[in-house]
Parts: sequence; C-alpha cells; structure tokens
Amino acid sequence: MNDYQTTIKSRVTLAGTGVHSGKSVSVTFAPSDPDTGIIFHFVDGREPGKELRALVSEVGATDLSTMIGNPDGAHVATVEHLMAAVLGVGLDNLVIEVEGNEVPILDGSAAVFVEAIDRAGIETQAVKRRFIRVLRDVRIENGASWAEFRPHTGTRFEVEIDFESPAIGRQQFAIDLNGRSFRNEVARARTFGFLRDVERLWAAGYALGSSLENSVVIGHDNRVINMGGLRYPDEFVRHKTLDAMGDLALAGARFIGCFRSYRGGHRLNAAALRRLLSDRSAYEIVETTRYERGRIAEISAVSGPVFAPWMI
Repeated sequence: MNDYQTTIKSRVTLAGTGVHSGKSVSVTFAPSDPDTGIIFHFVDGREPGKELRALVSEVGATDLSTMIGNPDGAHVATVEHLMAAVLGVGLDNLVIEVEGNEVPILDGSAAVFVEAIDRAGIETQAVKRRFIRVLRDVRIENGASWAEFRPHTGTRFEVEIDFESPAIGRQQFAIDLNGRSFRNEVARARTFGFLRDVERLWAAGYALGSSLENSVVIGHDNRVINMGGLRYPDEFVRHKTLDAMGDLALAGARFIGCFRSYRGGHRLNAAALRRLLSDRSAYEIVETTRYERGRIAEISAVSGPVFAPWMI
C-alpha cells in the first residue's frame, strides 16, 4: 500500500469508439490536487462543463456496462475498464475530460489505459492516502449469484464464473492487487460475448462499436472465433475480475479487504459496494501512521475525505 496520494504528471488523451454507441469518443487525463478524487468533466454533450465524481452514488445504470450520471442527461458509460486501470496502477486524483457519452473501448481491456498513464507518469503528492478497511463480512445475494466483502490484510479479489458454454465453463481467479500483479495478470483481459447475443444487440441498436478488435467473441459452435485466440487461458474470469475492480474503484478510496463473487456482474458489484458503505459498523477509514524497516507498521482510523460517498 502506497502511503501517499498520487496523480499523473502530464495530460494524455485517448480516442476511439464507444462499444455501445459506435460513435467516436475520447478521454483526456489531467493532473489534479490532493483529495480531489476521480472526476469526469464533460467538454461537450448535453451539459458541457458539468462534472461528475466517480462514485457508486453517481452510478446511473448497470445493464450493459457501468454508467456514471443520468442516462437522460450528462453521463458517461463504460467506465469500468478505465476505473480498473486507475485502481490497478494506484491513482487517487484525476480529472477525466470526456468528449462524448462513453469511454472508448480501445482493445476491450484496461491495457491501453495503463500504457497512457505510464506515458503521463505518476506523481506522488504530499497528502496521506486513506483506505476503507473492511471490519466484518458483508454479503449480498441475487438468486444463485452472490458477492461479499471480508476482512483481509491487503486488497484481494476472488472471482468465480460459471457459464453453460464449454468455451468458458466454470473458472476461478484470485489476486492480491498491486501495480505489478494488475499489469501482469489482469490488465490485458478483454471483454467477451457470444455471437448470438451480439447479433441480437446490434438489431436492438446496442453494441454498435463491438468487433473482434475489442472483444473476445464465442461463435455458434462454442469456439472463440478471434484469430489470435485468448491472451490468458482463463481470460474470461480475469476480465470479470477486471470489471469488478473497475466497479469497486467507485468506492471513493481503495479498500483493505477481500472481495469475493460468484456469477457476478456490474449490478451485483455496485449493490455489494453500496451495502458495505451503507453500514458504518462494517468498515472504517484508515491511513498509515509510521514505517518500520520499510514496511507499514501501523494504520489508524481517520476521518474520510470530502469526496467520499460516506460523506455525502
């Protein structure tokens, strides 16, 4: 755990296509002050100049992706891969200038966002970082699906998926999150879908930007039809883990604990995070207080930052 907050050193822009709208969109990352949090700033659209904080309290829809804002007003969709990159590399403060109503899908993973952040550089700021430390188990269920937070000494994800398709089947993945593990084990995992569903979504006016360049597609014969195959043998569950990271990055601060899910998705991830943050007995806000031989020796409870959902 990094002791101090971070931002980026310089501006960087990424442009591409919105996976659902099929329109050209772009995002520009800009440095911001300590205790700013992650802010989306709209430079065009229905409400230019409007800002939205990247918090679960601002989530407007979770049907096909995670959307921040009002679907009928200022909003930005498909934020989960970008937010996973922000969490994975350890950024605390960032202004994201948005042109369009969707984050570009790029290659369907978080890898290009990570590369852009690395190009911009990461700057350590002179203000302590705060963490959400899980104190007791919090669980939510929806039919056979469930998600839960448990106390843990670090930040850990344990994700399990179960699909009828033999191309996926039942897969499990666990990771203790840090910058290196995120880059090596999760960042390149792409979004995926079934050709039969893509065709249905196209007909309904959705997934208009989806292609083999930004998605792993499973054909009618239950085989991956992408020429290059999979980037990881279990790329499907790793991408579901990436999605969970992006959704939980909307907590307002990194959490210390273990997040576990079975057959989860954006809606369940958001519901689990809301459940945790709605119960002040289930967590506390902490920061590191001293080091011993290069390791964190103590953490202590503190008040939360003004941008956090528990302060709203």
